[in-house]
Amino acid sequence: MTPPRLDLINRWLTRNGYASLTEEQSEKLTAFQRRVLSVNEYMNLTAITDGEGFAVKHFIDSLTVLPWIKQNARVADVGTGAGFPGVPVKIMRRDLQLTLMDSLRKRIFFLREAAALLGLEGVTCVHARAEELSRQAGYREAFDVCAARAVARLDKLAGYTLPLLKKGGLLLAMKGPEAEAEIAAAKPALQRYGGAVAEVWKGEIAEGMTHTVIVVEKS
Repeated sequence: MTPPRLDLINRWLTRNGYASLTEEQSEKLTAFQRRVLSVNEYMNLTAITDGEGFAVKHFIDSLTVLPWIKQNARVADVGTGAGFPGVPVKIMRRDLQLTLMDSLRKRIFFLREAAALLGLEGVTCVHARAEELSRQAGYREAFDVCAARAVARLDKLAGYTLPLLKKGGLLLAMKGPEAEAEIAAAKPALQRYGGAVAEVWKGEIAEGMTHTVIVVEKS
């Protein structure tokens, strides 16, 4: 199995003003990559299996949302899939209360097992669609942050996530380099659900590879 490229993660962290990985964080990221790739042999979790690709496109990409997550925040990872961005963010930020949401039951079983394996506390794994949870007590207007990666276009994502957010909460929509067209098309949906684009961040996760985080604030 391909070893993790922790050196690439550390290089990105220090370049962006963060401390390098602790021994505990390194061990947990390594164990999570190992578990994802092991389970991937019989469950479709990821097409990225090489060490460099995993470090850049899964781990580093996930960590791009860190600047907008305040201390002790309640975070929902909507459509988490194999646990990205939520699990790497939780490994870096033990203070967070994390809810991993996915519509596929077998992924939720995997994530519960992975969270236990990694010793992650304050992690809840929920089998449901975000639009269903947004109508339930305990979830509606309950989160400080909703993060979503490769889930849906921003107009649909607004309807899925903004009802889950508290007033002043943030949707962190993780996108590729081209996001302007999505933002323009999403204006009516954002207005309908009480959100507005507060910031659009673009940055390199690796040389020549730029990703975008669209930050939407709920009013």
